[in-house]
Amino acid sequence: MISPHKGAPLLQAGEVLGKARAAMIMLHGRGASAEDVMTIAAELLQPGFAYLAPQAAGNAWYPNPFTAPLESNEPYLSSALETIETLLAKVEETIPAQRVILLGFSQGACLTLEFAARHARRYGGVVGFTGGLIGPAGTPRDYPGNFDATPVFIGSSDVDPYIGKDRVLETGEVLKRMGAQVMVRLYPGMGHTVNQDEIDAVREIVEAI
Repeated sequence: MISPHKGAPLLQAGEVLGKARAAMIMLHGRGASAEDVMTIAAELLQPGFAYLAPQAAGNAWYPNPFTAPLESNEPYLSSALETIETLLAKVEETIPAQRVILLGFSQGACLTLEFAARHARRYGGVVGFTGGLIGPAGTPRDYPGNFDATPVFIGSSDVDPYIGKDRVLETGEVLKRMGAQVMVRLYPGMGHTVNQDEIDAVREIVEAI
C-alpha cells in the first residue's frame, strides 16, 4: 500500500525523548503545520515532557471531510493512523502509554480521537481541540478495548463550520462508554480556534501526570 505520510518529518521540543518522563504527541490541522500545533506546546510546557509533532504530507492528513466515506480518504487515513502508531511505539521504548498524552487540533483532533478509539487503553490523556470520530453518520462505533479511566478532553464551538456539535457529543459518549473519563465542552459562538479555558483544562491533565 502507498503510505503518503511514511517518514513524516518530526518536530520536537521540550525534553529529549530518551530522558523525558512523559510525552505529548501533537497533530496539526488541515492546511497547517507541525510548527503551528507546537504553539500549543508552548502553552502547556511542563518540565520533563517531550513534545513531538509529525508533519503531514501536503499539510493534510487526509483529503476529504472527516465525515466522508472512510474509503474516500484512503490511503491517507490509514497512513496517518500508522504514523501515530509508529511514533507512539518509539515513545514507548522509554515512556509508558499512561504517561503519554495524544493531542490534536481540527483535522488532527479527529485523527487523534479516531486513533485513540481504535487503540483504547490507559493513556496519560487524550485531547481533541475541535474534533470528532471519523466517518459518515451511522458509522458503527463498536471499537474493542477499554480506556481504563483515561482523562479525555474534547472542546469545540457549538457552531464550528467543519465539526458539527452532534458529532462532538457522540464522540464523547462513545469514549465514555469505553471507560474514559470524558469532559466535553461546547463554547457558544467560538471561532475555529483554541481558547484559554481549553488550555487550562488540558493543563490540569498535563500536571496530573
